[in-house]
Amino acid sequence: MDYNRLAEILFPGIDKTPDFYEEKYPPRQLKEGARVTRFAPSPTGFLHFGNLFTCLVSYKTAKDTDGVFYVRVEDTDQKRKVEGAIEVMLKGLEVYGIIPDEGVIGEGAEKGEYAPYYQSARKEIYQSYAKSLVLQGLAYPCFMTAEELDEIRASQENESIKGIWGKYAKHRELEIDEIEKRIADGEQWTLRLKSPGTLDGKCRFDDLIRGKIEMPENVQDVVLLKSDGIPTYHFAHAVDDHLMRTTHVMRGDEWIASTPIHLQLFRVLGFKPPKYAHVAPIMKEENGGKRKLSKRKDPEAKVTYYAEQGFPKESVTEYIMTLANSNFEDWRRMNKTESIDKFAINLKKMSVSGALFDMIKLTDVSKNVICTMPAKKVFELSYEWAKEYNYELASLYEQDTERATAILNIDRENKKPRKDIAKWSDIPDYISYMYDETFVPCYELTGNATPALAVKVLEKYKDVVNLDDDKDTWFSRIKGMCEEVGCTPNVKEYKQNPEAFDGHVGDVSTVIRVALTGRTNTPDLYSITALLGKERVISRLEAALNHYKEEM
Repeated sequence: MDYNRLAEILFPGIDKTPDFYEEKYPPRQLKEGARVTRFAPSPTGFLHFGNLFTCLVSYKTAKDTDGVFYVRVEDTDQKRKVEGAIEVMLKGLEVYGIIPDEGVIGEGAEKGEYAPYYQSARKEIYQSYAKSLVLQGLAYPCFMTAEELDEIRASQENESIKGIWGKYAKHRELEIDEIEKRIADGEQWTLRLKSPGTLDGKCRFDDLIRGKIEMPENVQDVVLLKSDGIPTYHFAHAVDDHLMRTTHVMRGDEWIASTPIHLQLFRVLGFKPPKYAHVAPIMKEENGGKRKLSKRKDPEAKVTYYAEQGFPKESVTEYIMTLANSNFEDWRRMNKTESIDKFAINLKKMSVSGALFDMIKLTDVSKNVICTMPAKKVFELSYEWAKEYNYELASLYEQDTERATAILNIDRENKKPRKDIAKWSDIPDYISYMYDETFVPCYELTGNATPALAVKVLEKYKDVVNLDDDKDTWFSRIKGMCEEVGCTPNVKEYKQNPEAFDGHVGDVSTVIRVALTGRTNTPDLYSITALLGKERVISRLEAALNHYKEEM
């Protein structure tokens, strides 16, 4: 076979060689051990939690080693392209602090020395490497029609190896004159790899998450270029990962089955392959079993869900790290105030079977994150959220932003802050009693508090409450009322002789708390009272008093 002649027949317009591109895209000048990773989405959908999870792991892998993280768009299938999908994905990543060092940085916008980063703009590069394979006798044109391929698939139904290989590779040894005639007659062709694999050959590789894996090596003559000259994913990713000097690829474990094909392509192309880390899917419990987190069934599978609910980005990234590495929570306990950037991800500590998504755990993580935020930050972040997702909360804030910040600061900036807020959508209910527009009275009492006791407490308290009191004076007034209403200011004394009292200071406080907030459990009552203001306090005390009088 005259491979030079064949190459010119197949690629008459390709005049650049791989050497040209090797020189144009030289090895990166990075420190030893620096990792180059990538996010390579197709513009066919929107960002889901699995994307974000894998992407954050990939990003951290690069950043932890002073490497490079880039975005490459795999858009060779233009028929499935969704307009705006890439912009949405990039903005979604940016929310969680994932900003590429290079690559596609916006719809149609790129930066970096290894451009173009859109595969649709790299057709000539792929064809140059394809022509090189033809010149080496490692690839050939295949003229099989769709009908012929369907017949082969049907005949292989009971065979363990599917695809075009061995006796099914009908056009592997076509004479060059026949090839030339078929092309001249207008027959469509694809370019296939002339696989060097054997039936008893093995493909062995060290997966960075799963360890050593051994599989049968590839024997299929896989398609490299489709009939329109556009590469398949297999071929394009091998060329791109080499020329962009990718060192580590994080991808879903559904790609393990294709790894023998990919490693074989790297070998025949003369490239050093990247190291692969196959990430198990995020799982969810259902009916006693487990299944993959589903974009169709689970709202939390969509990354937009977290913004809509108002989970801070810090909470989501913190939670992802608990899913990604089993040692993260121990690290966090030892480094309570450290930035998550200080945590070095370890791929070997990632789950092989798939981390389990747990909304309760996310909620707990987020409560811990939010409780450490200063009130000013809580206000600013929740206000931004409210302006988009809860106009009523935004309008309440806008009445008096300083008061709103002070409300959010109750029991916050101290050694043991409360953990009531897991997401910004919790805030409207959490602070509802602080605004007349959203306050819903509820006069149910707990403990020893009864309507009769409530009447005595409220009649006394409304006459002595003084919003100019400091906290100690305020509490002293409440304790001073106890004996006058038949209670003891000493809880211990009540427990020793409960028959002697109608209740204790805690019951007296409960009556006041319920009257002012409609709840039996709230943050610091003194601070709430001060921020409600005298007019509102007196009004609510009188309304509660009237209610309990009617109830008696």
